[in-house]
Amino acid sequence: MIKYTKNFLDKLENLFASSEFILRYEKGSFKSGYCILKENKVVIINKYYTIEGKINTLIDIIKELNFNPKDFADKKNQEFLGELQQTQLKL
Repeated sequence: MIKYTKNFLDKLENLFASSEFILRYEKGSFKSGYCILKENKVVIINKYYTIEGKINTLIDIIKELNFNPKDFADKKNQEFLGELQQTQLKL
């Protein structure tokens, strides 16, 4: 149940804010629309993406980075990530 709203995007961004990764929106010539610098723990997303594009990209990145709900101290982030992972399995 993915909602393409600013509020849903804020929740995804909050996951990154609570993680060890830094999320940045910048312009660039990314072929996939984003770039992950794993050694520096930085995620860069094309700032010209629509809200829908940003949400889809963040979900793809969360899946690729294998975020674990137990790594988050905030209970709301744990629950949100758990729901997000269950939704991904249904797709």
